[in-house]
Amino acid sequence: MAKTKIKCLFTDIGGVLLNNGWDRKKRAEAIEKFKLDAEEVNERHHLTFDTYEEGKITLDEYLDRVVFYTKRNFSRKAFKEYMFSLSAPYPEMIKLMKELKKKYGFHIAVVSNEGRELNDHRIKQFGLNTFVDFFISSSFVHIRKPDADIFKLALDIAQMQPEDVLFIDDREMFVQVAEKQGIRGLWHKDFETTKRILASFGLK
Repeated sequence: MAKTKIKCLFTDIGGVLLNNGWDRKKRAEAIEKFKLDAEEVNERHHLTFDTYEEGKITLDEYLDRVVFYTKRNFSRKAFKEYMFSLSAPYPEMIKLMKELKKKYGFHIAVVSNEGRELNDHRIKQFGLNTFVDFFISSSFVHIRKPDADIFKLALDIAQMQPEDVLFIDDREMFVQVAEKQGIRGLWHKDFETTKRILASFGLK
């Protein structure tokens, strides 16, 4: 097994391993498909989505507030199935994570902001639990990035010192918050750039 100073890799899910499951673009697609009022849905979404991502309400409660606050001509089941169908993997990134873990033997932890039901679906649908050792998801631990406490908790769960960890995220601010905790950061922009930066950390 090859040697590396990195003992654990922290990574986001949305924007790194998979697409963002329910971002502005995905909501726009759902609004068009189900003929919803964009302004009303987005306003309600912004008022309550953080609460959903922190695991304080269920997906059904989120949808009660954002979509089903009035009678609709489609079912809740149809809308949820459509939401889940919007997720897609980034196969090159998943393959890279698996290959690096096999080569260097480090642990991989997810540190992400995701609501529980969407997160559970994405983990199982794309086999993330086949190579990720543990999930510090906002809906599991009731803390969201950019709260620095989520990184402190991740270090405790991983039983790692900050200097042992490299964190990958597609949001520059979240990388900067991790770096403030002494964790090395990698701002993910695209596969080739991340692959090159990982090599500069000795992960080839």
